[in-house]
Amino acid sequence: MILKSLSVKDGKSTALNNTMSFPSLFTDLDIYLIGEGNHHKIYEKLGAHLTDFDGIKGVNFAVWAPNAQAVSVIGNFNHWNKKSHPMHQRGSSGIWELFIPGITEEEVYKYYVKSKVRDYKEEKADPFGFYFEVRPKSASIVYDINKFKWSDDEWMSIRTQKNYLESPMSIYEVHLGSWKRVPEEGNRFLTYRELAHTLIPYVKDIGYTHIELLPIMEHPLDESWGYQVIGYYAPTSRFGSPEDFMYFINQCHLNNIGVILDWVPAHFPKDPHGLVSFDGTCLYEHEDPRKGEHRDWGTQIFNYGRHEVSNFLLGNVLFWLDKYHIDGLRIDAVASMLYLNYSREPGDWIPNIYGGNENLEAVAFLKKFNEVVHQYYPGVLTIAEESTAWPMVSRPTYLGGLGFSMKWNMGWMHDMLEYFSKDPIHRKHHHTNLTFSLLYAFTENFTLVLSHDEVVHGKHSMIDKMPGDFWQRFANLRLLYGFMYTHPGKKLLFMGGEIGQWIEWRSNESIEWHLLQYDPHNKLQRYIKDLNNLYTLEPALYEIDFHHTGFEWIDFGDWEESIVSFVRRGKNTGDFLIVVLNFTPVARTGYRLGVPESGFYKEIINSDSSIYWGSNMGNAGGVYAEPLSWHGRPCSISITLPPLGMVVFKRLQH
Repeated sequence: MILKSLSVKDGKSTALNNTMSFPSLFTDLDIYLIGEGNHHKIYEKLGAHLTDFDGIKGVNFAVWAPNAQAVSVIGNFNHWNKKSHPMHQRGSSGIWELFIPGITEEEVYKYYVKSKVRDYKEEKADPFGFYFEVRPKSASIVYDINKFKWSDDEWMSIRTQKNYLESPMSIYEVHLGSWKRVPEEGNRFLTYRELAHTLIPYVKDIGYTHIELLPIMEHPLDESWGYQVIGYYAPTSRFGSPEDFMYFINQCHLNNIGVILDWVPAHFPKDPHGLVSFDGTCLYEHEDPRKGEHRDWGTQIFNYGRHEVSNFLLGNVLFWLDKYHIDGLRIDAVASMLYLNYSREPGDWIPNIYGGNENLEAVAFLKKFNEVVHQYYPGVLTIAEESTAWPMVSRPTYLGGLGFSMKWNMGWMHDMLEYFSKDPIHRKHHHTNLTFSLLYAFTENFTLVLSHDEVVHGKHSMIDKMPGDFWQRFANLRLLYGFMYTHPGKKLLFMGGEIGQWIEWRSNESIEWHLLQYDPHNKLQRYIKDLNNLYTLEPALYEIDFHHTGFEWIDFGDWEESIVSFVRRGKNTGDFLIVVLNFTPVARTGYRLGVPESGFYKEIINSDSSIYWGSNMGNAGGVYAEPLSWHGRPCSISITLPPLGMVVFKRLQH
């Protein structure tokens, strides 16, 4: 292919050599794979790439716009002249390409797209741009994505061998823009590098195994929290450069902390410089609003059935795993992808070819996404936020599942928050809220979540959800967290919940860190730290999370006193813990329950301990089992149950 190449001199574009031939970045195989939807490194072809063609250095630009009449590259280098640097079509592929000598890193640019379908002319950011201007500016920036020197080889090697289903996973969900700000400097954000030296030590000290970041892909609106993405291939420039974000991830890995990204393939915003009507047609979205628009969110829906669109999304996932060493992806709003009638009235949606409400193209995309991720990157997690009873979300595709590693347990979260909102005197009438989750706990690989969505929009903060007086609120919250950490499933808590923040999460200000000067908050934070420590030290709490052999009820029927008790088991024979929870403010003494074996049962954590701001009722370090059959077990223990408290016992081996 002959490309007209241009040089830049004194702000003017001059022909370098109109007959000079520069090799294209695209081979015929590239074009074929893109059209088929199977180009797994599409990000190395489309977009802006620093290139050296036969000793001539510059940037190769490429964009997909099949219905464009003309496309040109504009930027400061040509004074945003729309006629200066016209691009050339790559056959009938819909790809436009141009190599421009002399352009270097950090050059800002856009594509000027003129449609052949209608009178449409628009300046577009690069869908494959690696870096963007800080909002409200919206141009893409040429960037060398390969220059960072990683030093996390040991982490990456171990990750490929790790079975996270049988490992502890305690996830700290974070919105980088509001975890901590700098009020003395105009309430500015912390940078990626500052976060590397503040957030990471904090997470490590509290004992979390993973950080899950709300979407960090480039987005124009702060208030969207990152969920309305424009630059799918760029970490937001609010906090620094792509290299800065790589530094943050590298530091996480050096401190044995995994990084999970919140990824949004369910929709995209209508900002004119983004993907919407990219070449004057509905290129990435559906033309019919009954399929192509989320009216609740004011956003567009990807056309998953179009090969190039599914390739854009699939390539994006692989890009973050390849270039940024990401350890997992939490997929947002999966239910909105799976159902054609999601949040729609009758008559406002189009059934699939079989007359059903399933989005068959989205289902096929999700299955392919999971297959490809697990094929290329063993050890990487895919986690679905899926709020319905869609079967086998976290089962392999060869068994008919969607192929995700795990699924958020929205049912458990809903039942627990509803239960804990009740005055304890009424809880006995809602006892099934405590026990229902165990009926389905092993049908999926569940993560228990108390996420950002539960502390906004008038839902109250975690501590403010709790009933009772000041002391009871903290006791209730410790009890809720204790149940989460001992219940089967991996764990996730949104930032601020660990210190008992009173106000709802506000995305434009810091967590209420000043509360840590007060004992109730400081000691709640210590409790979370001790829960994380206990969780990672006791295999019985994580080794068998997704099979019924890891959990046994001792007594789930004591609804009158709102008490439940159960056994958690590890893989090794004799490795088990006894968990008892009292959901009323009435202390119980001489409470008897059956245990599997004789011996001394050490009390290894008590949520009512004075070190957690409790009333300090407990069992003086532990109790001996008696040869008295109870609850169908050969032995039993008689214990003191603190008010609104959880106690966990471990049998000491002789």
